[in-house]
Amino acid sequence: MAPSRRRRRCTAAPPTTAKLVLLLVVLLLQLSEGASSDGGSDAPCDFPAIFNFGDSNSDTGGLSALIAVVPPPFGRTYFGMPAGRFSDGRLTIDFMAQSLGIRYLSAYLDSVGSNFSQGANFATAAASIRPANGSIFVSGISPISLDVQTSQFEQFINRSQFVYSNIGGIYREILPKAEYFSRALYTFDIGQNDLTMGYFDNMSTEQVEAYVPDLMERFSAAIQKVYSLGGRYFWVHNTAPLGCLTYAVVLLPKLAAPRDDAGCSVAYNAAARFFNARLRETVDRLRAALPDAALTYVDVYSAKYRLISQAKQLGTYVDLTTGAGEETLEIAAGLKNWWVLFVAGFGDPLLVCCGYGGGEYNFDRDIRCGGKVEVNGTSVLAGKSCDDPSRSVSWDGVHFTEAANRFVFELIVGGKLSDPPVPLRQACRRGGGGR
Repeated sequence: MAPSRRRRRCTAAPPTTAKLVLLLVVLLLQLSEGASSDGGSDAPCDFPAIFNFGDSNSDTGGLSALIAVVPPPFGRTYFGMPAGRFSDGRLTIDFMAQSLGIRYLSAYLDSVGSNFSQGANFATAAASIRPANGSIFVSGISPISLDVQTSQFEQFINRSQFVYSNIGGIYREILPKAEYFSRALYTFDIGQNDLTMGYFDNMSTEQVEAYVPDLMERFSAAIQKVYSLGGRYFWVHNTAPLGCLTYAVVLLPKLAAPRDDAGCSVAYNAAARFFNARLRETVDRLRAALPDAALTYVDVYSAKYRLISQAKQLGTYVDLTTGAGEETLEIAAGLKNWWVLFVAGFGDPLLVCCGYGGGEYNFDRDIRCGGKVEVNGTSVLAGKSCDDPSRSVSWDGVHFTEAANRFVFELIVGGKLSDPPVPLRQACRRGGGGR
């Protein structure tokens, strides 16, 4: 069900009286609820750090540091330059960190300018739960699989604490304190590539589903390893509706048929739901095996499918502190951040913002976002960004725009799509109870 909305005309920045009135209305809407969407009357967990494991949905620079730099126009919306993220701006993990008062996570593999004082990011784009069979240049899958990421985390604990204690100096400013590891939030967002690589190996949905139990065993082992190293609070994202990703629909059109009313592949999404059901069962078993842990299962699939299936009725976000321009603003009751409002809705959710070729999807299998072509002996950017990424859901045919990532964050932060239904700030609580 779409958020309730009210409309008001607004002029360009600096803020006008109309904007101030809109801000007041949003604040009153929040006060009438008695608490914010991230709220409840209980005190927050006060996580001092986040340690993240995953793939391109949460990679803040790992693959870019490891294999090849992410090119322009990636990063254009927020960072003004490529920032290792496969988006025009911030990812859901960035909004999560920001909401907890934690700095944006540096990639563990990025050796230049990183600050790990409030956590580290072990995710790399193209990562999978199972190790890849072959080079990334052949398989398309990162060598930094989930078991490698948890091994890196173990090394990070040992090495960071040795340096923190024995060398000190600047390292005490850029490395976490020892007590942070037991109090931190551990976030996981991985599994999408395990499913898609089966399809791209010409497997049927039944064949893909047949290896999901092995994925669950490996995922469970990763959680238990982090637990053995001191982790206690886990926030686990399920996988996205794969059939709603442009590249999956375009690259294997026969397998992608038939499609639902949202234009998404029925078969791909069935595999994603099968994976998610097994993941939820795995999290339940881990709760029984690790009674001192708090595990929150987060239904990101539903958040993303809602966005995609209702894109034209929903809206993108604007921060009134930067000015909205001459646009129709739509107020969404219950937003976590009262200074953020909706503006006009998204366009076709499968139409790629940063791509090449135009047509139905603006997606070319050979010339992707940031891709170049030779014109009269000169390399020219061909995979260009659309004028306004905030109106798009799909950034490059595989990943979301910042606006879409922010929308997903707003849907999951309050806990309504979580099991147990605890907000992000209270994810240290088991079923809403005490620590």
